[in-house]
Amino acid sequence: MKLYFAPGACSLAPHITLLESGSAFTLEKVDTARHLTAAGVDYYSINPKGQVPFLVLDDGSTLSEGPVICQYIADKASNTKLMPPAGSLARYRVMEWQNYITSELHKSFGPLFNAAFDAGAKKLHAALLRKKFEWVDSKLVGSSYLTGEEFTVADAYLFTVAGWSKYVALDLSDLGNLQRYLARVAARPAVSDALKAEGLPA
Repeated sequence: MKLYFAPGACSLAPHITLLESGSAFTLEKVDTARHLTAAGVDYYSINPKGQVPFLVLDDGSTLSEGPVICQYIADKASNTKLMPPAGSLARYRVMEWQNYITSELHKSFGPLFNAAFDAGAKKLHAALLRKKFEWVDSKLVGSSYLTGEEFTVADAYLFTVAGWSKYVALDLSDLGNLQRYLARVAARPAVSDALKAEGLPA
């Protein structure tokens, strides 16, 4: 498999998932501003959406959308810790978190990264996003990871998205449960290896 990624983007979640699952894969970096791959290929010719992550499978078929890619990787590796078995409530709990992170956290960062939004609009969006992270913080009481004591694909995604806060001056430092959780995830060897491979600080 080949994963197209941009350092620190949401493609970090499937990168972590690939390493956690022990899957064989290669990486290709994408300059999302210029839409060029590291090999100098027009990225739109590979993925018409122009976004990362993008996964090319062994048979040449492709998958887009991070949460779906992560689910596929875990299932292909038969890793029921990363993604619990089909039909189990535990699986739906992971999917529930994946959906929340996608719709409520990931997309809420968009205005904070967008130079077209003025300071007032960004302040409003930041306050709304902060409330959502406060709720996440409350759900981390008494458990190591989002759905209990096992690291799942949802944790790879939350770790990735929460890490964007430092780029938009969204202060989450007082959310103790969240900060302990992020440190716990960062200490995992697969996470450390993914960050190193993308040239990101551990």
